[in-house]
Amino acid sequence: MKISVKKISELSGFSQATVSNALTGKRRVGRETAEKILRIAREHGYTMEKHVRRIRVVTYRDSGEVFSDSPFFSALLEGIENECRAQGYETAIINLYCRHEDYKEQVEALLADRESGIILIGTELKEETARVFQEAQMPLVVVDCWLPRVPMNAVLMENEDSVMEAVEYLIRQGHRAIGYIKSNVRIQNFEHRARGFFRALAAHDIAPEERFLIEVPPSTQGAHRVFAELLEAGREMPTAFFADNDMMALGAMQTLQAHGFRIPQDISIVGFDDIVFSQSFSPGLTTIRVHKKELGQAAVRRLIELVHDPGQPVQRIQLINELVLRGSVAMPPEED
Repeated sequence: MKISVKKISELSGFSQATVSNALTGKRRVGRETAEKILRIAREHGYTMEKHVRRIRVVTYRDSGEVFSDSPFFSALLEGIENECRAQGYETAIINLYCRHEDYKEQVEALLADRESGIILIGTELKEETARVFQEAQMPLVVVDCWLPRVPMNAVLMENEDSVMEAVEYLIRQGHRAIGYIKSNVRIQNFEHRARGFFRALAAHDIAPEERFLIEVPPSTQGAHRVFAELLEAGREMPTAFFADNDMMALGAMQTLQAHGFRIPQDISIVGFDDIVFSQSFSPGLTTIRVHKKELGQAAVRRLIELVHDPGQPVQRIQLINELVLRGSVAMPPEED
């Protein structure tokens, strides 16, 4: 196993920060100090021929529908790029489409670059496609995904408990007929959100009703189209909805309003993500705020830790969300 920065620090008597700076050459270290650290590192097999000079931000896409026009990912990328810049690293954004003919060649070329670290946005990643990244020889951190059978260093949001809290908020307002606006493209995040939704209902002895579980594409336009079809067909609506993301929630909300439903007097709606549009709609959308820029910043910091000390154990870093209350939720209408 490769000697760690911590061990070199113990052998040399210098701090881990000084050792990291000497090994990477990113900050000035005294000549004699650097020579001693480098000599100890060489004697114990520390490989110094190539250092990470840049960070590649890789978006892995399967269907690509989850990424389509979503403000969530632009905020996440902004957080990554800003932190890379602050830490003195160049960045390059690479889009990987697993359904493209040259996907395998692209991955091989990416993983052959030993002078780059990788931040992999793995929202659509699955076990079978993750394994090749698990074997990467350069520092790599996955964002927005955790696969227990393919453990890699990861930074992600919490999903299940956040949704349970949001649905229980609806229940405390008096709602019992609660629907679920469910993405018809299933990713790990959405599966965890579904578990939170059904856990909340079960905890309050509320049986989910199939007619109120509505599948839509994970976009504003997709939700609008499906809800328009259902409402024109006379589909009965619940008194409240939770949606897998804000874009679906906003698409449904617009369509319901266009068909004469008042939000929140007739139907309450809760989303997930707190995208920038959520507070500009009328009424503002009650939603679960994800700290998107902070997710990106945390991923960069974790990657740099691995650059300096590759021997660390795998870590899963999870950021906790918060429920943001706006005008789209009220008590259910009184029955006639």
